[in-house]
Amino acid sequence: MPAFMHLLRNFIPKWCLPRPEKHLQNHIFRQLQTNHPAAAVVAIKPSEQVRPKCRFMQYRRANEQVKRLGMVSEDGSKMAELSSITCAAPNMMDFIQQRYCMVSLLDSVQFMKVEDVEAVDLRLLPPIDSPGKIIGVDCNYVDNCDEQHISIPREPSFHVKFASSITGALDNIRAHSSAKHIDYGCQLAVVMGKRCREVSAKEAMNHVFGFMVVQDIVARDWNVPLGGHSMDTFLPLGPIIVHRCHVPDLNNLWIKTIVNGEERQTGNTRNMIFKIDFLIHRLSHYLTLCPGDIILTGTPAGSGAFRHPSCFLKPGDLIESEIQNLGKMCNKVVNSYS
Repeated sequence: MPAFMHLLRNFIPKWCLPRPEKHLQNHIFRQLQTNHPAAAVVAIKPSEQVRPKCRFMQYRRANEQVKRLGMVSEDGSKMAELSSITCAAPNMMDFIQQRYCMVSLLDSVQFMKVEDVEAVDLRLLPPIDSPGKIIGVDCNYVDNCDEQHISIPREPSFHVKFASSITGALDNIRAHSSAKHIDYGCQLAVVMGKRCREVSAKEAMNHVFGFMVVQDIVARDWNVPLGGHSMDTFLPLGPIIVHRCHVPDLNNLWIKTIVNGEERQTGNTRNMIFKIDFLIHRLSHYLTLCPGDIILTGTPAGSGAFRHPSCFLKPGDLIESEIQNLGKMCNKVVNSYS
């Protein structure tokens, strides 16, 4: 029996094991910790791994309706609530607009109450839930173009999603009755930190707040309006927003999507056709980008529509989405609203 339980703990995801409901969020949150390459883990001091960093989450404590903003450590084990001692706003949109100094914030951590994540009864919320704009770029990975047998685009093309499609990193994705061909695509998302218009590519990154994982769910049915991008729950994001000061090399992060234990997507941001600075530069010449706006930067090869045979999502499927250094999401596909 001890050997059997050892197998369970090591080979079955923790969220599949029976646990009391009120503790489920905490145990799942430990699955959302950063995944550093082995060399990077060695380089990080143990004391630094458990110190809350500029890795921001939104949450509610048990039996409360108040939204709170917190910082999470590198290893996902410790957290600190910002509003408990700082002047930080209690929600991400207002916090971004405050343009808080991250150096000062990190210095303030020593005076904050640091808690064990598993000791806090909380509900994890999307790290940002009311952006003014959500803009996605089509066909921005070389391997994604190859699998569709199309030439590499000379200019980026864009689509939009609405904020009403946002859902959390652990929340369900609704398989709407009008959508029969629901597809997936893990993407790195950029969260804007400053208002910008006609910014140069060289200056573009100075206007970014941070980055996060998103799963751009789309209904590929011909009769679904708005290209099938903006149906409710079709934009899981999170679990955290990592400030740009903690992501030194954007152009070398691996990306994965796993469906029901099968690896469907595996890619790397170095294969982006149009890099993030260029995307911001190009968009800013068409419209004003504002704090909190989200830019989806494209998905690598492996989407269900382009597999042979095609493989779309259906109720009961479990999707794990992960990007190196940014975290991991786990969303279940469920039946549509009754």
